[in-house]
Amino acid sequence: MRAVAVHPDVLVVTSRIWKTTATAVRSGDEAFLIDSPILPDELEVLPALMEQARFPITGLLATHADWDHLLGRYAFPDAALGVGETTSARLAAEPGAAARELRAFDEEYYLERPRPLSVSDVQTLPVPGYCGVGDQELQLHPADGHTADGMAIWVPWARVLVAGDYLSSHAIPELSPGASVDAYLATLRRFEPLVAQADVVIPGHGDVLDGTRAAAILREDVAYLEGLKGDDPAQAPLPLARRNGAQRNLHEHNLSLLRDGKAR
Repeated sequence: MRAVAVHPDVLVVTSRIWKTTATAVRSGDEAFLIDSPILPDELEVLPALMEQARFPITGLLATHADWDHLLGRYAFPDAALGVGETTSARLAAEPGAAARELRAFDEEYYLERPRPLSVSDVQTLPVPGYCGVGDQELQLHPADGHTADGMAIWVPWARVLVAGDYLSSHAIPELSPGASVDAYLATLRRFEPLVAQADVVIPGHGDVLDGTRAAAILREDVAYLEGLKGDDPAQAPLPLARRNGAQRNLHEHNLSLLRDGKAR
């Protein structure tokens, strides 16, 4: 796991698998952890890392309900977990889904956890809205499309956008059951003014970006998604830097969801 300070009050840790990011945001004597690393040893050392960096984690936030973003309580079991209204609704509609998917992942990679995943007793946050941390406020923005739920988090005093599973330098836009191309495009358009202001953009998976690079990725992602809505979705343009075999397979996955009506 790699840790990088992108601002005196913002620390990003990146998991060794899937380049999954988790972001600690500090104000005064309080800090929140947004999303989570994945591997058990990463979660085990996370409290010591945060203590050493002087980020006193008092709360957790998750950008959406995919299991790989919900593991913060393994590191901070007593911290409250805040999620947007759509994520709270998804967790209620899919009881146990995240735990089952985590268990399948752990079985595939021979991993062991100290206890089963629990995402009960979440705190539901209004989105759009605000969430106080210390003497500052985080801005919460709707970010659905990749999944049926989601929020992005703008850290105004640091000019940092925590984007959730959007704007990855490594992956094209990924649809999932319940996803919507139109909602995905709407999220990217909501991001445009935030990206224009941002010094740093943190995708859920991939490298930390400066605002200029994030804006370029946003334009490429819009072009790809508009291609999916066109007369021949199979010809949707993959960005030049994201045309490897894995991304072509992801493109086929997106097409299959659209053909089967599992995404729209």
